[in-house]
Amino acid sequence: MEWWQDLTLIWTGIVAFAIIMYVLMDGFDLGLGILFPFAGRDTDRDVMMNTVAPVWDFNETWLILGGAGLFAAFPLAYAVILPALYLPLLAMLIALIFRGVAFEFRFKAKSSRYLWDSSFHFGSLVATFVQGMALGAFIQGFDVENRAYVGGNFDWFSIFSLLTGAALVAGYALLGCTWLIWRTEGSLQEWAYKLSKPLFLAVIGFIGLVSIWTPLANQTIADRWFSWPNILYLSPVPILTAALALLFWRAINKRHEVQPFVLSMGLFILSFAGLAVSLWPNVIPPNISIWDAASPPETQEFLLVGMAFLIPTIVVYTIYSYYVFRGKIGEDAGYH
Repeated sequence: MEWWQDLTLIWTGIVAFAIIMYVLMDGFDLGLGILFPFAGRDTDRDVMMNTVAPVWDFNETWLILGGAGLFAAFPLAYAVILPALYLPLLAMLIALIFRGVAFEFRFKAKSSRYLWDSSFHFGSLVATFVQGMALGAFIQGFDVENRAYVGGNFDWFSIFSLLTGAALVAGYALLGCTWLIWRTEGSLQEWAYKLSKPLFLAVIGFIGLVSIWTPLANQTIADRWFSWPNILYLSPVPILTAALALLFWRAINKRHEVQPFVLSMGLFILSFAGLAVSLWPNVIPPNISIWDAASPPETQEFLLVGMAFLIPTIVVYTIYSYYVFRGKIGEDAGYH
């Protein structure tokens, strides 16, 4: 393998790491927004928001890093994917703006608080749903000719993308629910325990549906997963998923507090791994590889120096911020 191909693999790892970190870190606070109006009391909603108020903006750093990494290391992918997903990504950004504003205004509002409750909820719900639809469109692939997107403005809209959108809503809601189990107590924690089982069953159902639909719709993916000896090499992914599902159910029944959150994140990581296996090495499905879309080696080398300092810095301040704001959040906590 040429040295520049090694660089491309490194950059693939960086972008993939940023994406999965965004999904895990921002997923649970988007999940809180999805669950927000279903909490029993306004005090409970205060606590829900207070559990993420100090860290939610740190979580979105990974979204910026992933987008910047895609633009820098894979400019062709950036040039194809953004026009193809322009409308859902625009909707996501608008929804995130409304959600961010709600953090600042809700605790200061009185008569208009219900508006900011709705802003937080619908901003989280819309951002999550369109992220899931964008994922579904990405899996289905894009029409590319002469290194340019030639599809329509609404090619991202399909039955499959609606399915993946609903799946991500359920997945983020489960992350948010298990986060509440970990970080709260009393009646709010009890409510989260009761909600965790139906959300978990919904997530497992969606994982099964997407896992069946994807190879049925794409023969190349089917051959990758079900041909010999690939089926042997790749079997750990579904086996580990089933094992985590059983451990999650056991953890909820035994009323563990931290394990459900960690295990739900594990389900996301394994789902991401399954997606990577299905699409590898294409960064623009169905047939443009990471090497075809990569920037010149000189660009990758130059930017990698900056990433060598930037990523550890983000990781350190993220860990430090979560350490500072660790522990249970009670009704007496405040956000100003």
